Amino acid sequence: MDWYEKLNEYFPAEEMKSKEHMDKLLSEMGDTYHKDEGPHHVMMYAEFDNFIFIDYIWVSLKSRGQGIGHSLIEDMKKKNKPILLEVEPIDYDDSDTEKRLRFYNREGFIHAKSIGYNPRSLVTNKPVDLEILYWSPNESETEEDIFKQVQTMYKDIHSYKTKEIYGKPRQKVDEVVTFDEQQSEN
Repeated sequence: MDWYEKLNEYFPAEEMKSKEHMDKLLSEMGDTYHKDEGPHHVMMYAEFDNFIFIDYIWVSLKSRGQGIGHSLIEDMKKKNKPILLEVEPIDYDDSDTEKRLRFYNREGFIHAKSIGYNPRSLVTNKPVDLEILYWSPNESETEEDIFKQVQTMYKDIHSYKTKEIYGKPRQKVDEVVTFDEQQSEN
């Protein structure tokens, strides 16, 4: 099974980019978009000058609990930049959502409460329920800083050549990524 099949089998269809989209990111944005692949993991991520966005992380079922995910996250933390990722909210009918959130909490990720993130799937055109988590190497990073990084991630990665690939443009960034000043003060 190749890397895309592994991701496609694990992640819900509405969260997946097409293979063409990911191949274009890898080939045309190779200085930013990367694939880290091993026999028991696949991680797709974008490294920008001032932050990292983990697009997908998959660890094989038989290898979970062996520290692979922790090692992948630790390698990203060594770059000394904030790390962003999107997660599904806890769904009590799907124990994986709770396990993922527990894992990211153990790794020091924080829920960005002031950032609203409401993309529509390019595949199903339905809203995708996702939340933003982040880790920062320093205390000076604010949720407003993270908000700007999420906007960049959405424009540069999720919206990359979507008209060409899917035949329709991606939603405008300010429709998808919002900032609630009152939440950031709490």
